[in-house]
Amino acid sequence: MTGLLGKKLGTIQLYSEKGEALCVTAIEAGPCPVLSVKPANIQIGFDTIENDKRVKKPLLEFFKKLNIKPQRIIKEVLKENGKEYKVGDELKVDMFEAGDFVDVTGTSKGKGFQGGMKRWHWHGGPKTHGSTSHRRVGSIGSTTTPGRVWKGHHMPGHMGSVRVTVQNLKVFRVDASNNVLLVEGAVPGNNNGYIMVKKAKKKIKATAAPKKG
Repeated sequence: MTGLLGKKLGTIQLYSEKGEALCVTAIEAGPCPVLSVKPANIQIGFDTIENDKRVKKPLLEFFKKLNIKPQRIIKEVLKENGKEYKVGDELKVDMFEAGDFVDVTGTSKGKGFQGGMKRWHWHGGPKTHGSTSHRRVGSIGSTTTPGRVWKGHHMPGHMGSVRVTVQNLKVFRVDASNNVLLVEGAVPGNNNGYIMVKKAKKKIKATAAPKKG
């Protein structure tokens, strides 16, 4: 399923036609030049590097052969059925329209080493006086049986900075002239973080039912 590489710009509040206040995330989506065409996939790039000195020579030669400016991000996406692609084509934000549903993949915000209360939403220990175990780990296993700690046990540790996909976000507006996509809801990652936007796998745009008679 073809998608677009983009960059998270930030979150704003806008109003729908019904006057509802909506939290909308602005995404700079594309344009993404096609770098390679394979039987099932296409390779696309995003975020042009203007200074050639910042590109490694083997990669720079690759882009020179294609006659395309070096791109900071390169990814492969599935082809769209029945569509022809060739090297040099550009995928743009106009592939989406208002009302579509999209899946957005990015890297979540890193939160460093966190305790179990924050990381796993533990209930915690007694809140009363005398208790010395408000936010501690507590017991993590039984005695002789099983005599070990179960794999996957929720413990304190590194939180965030993982690949996350948020599904079924509704496209609020498409600004093709500025390559900006506005979607309702939250998108993973920090502002200026790179993301991938694809048409939703589990939900499609609702269309008006045909009138009877």
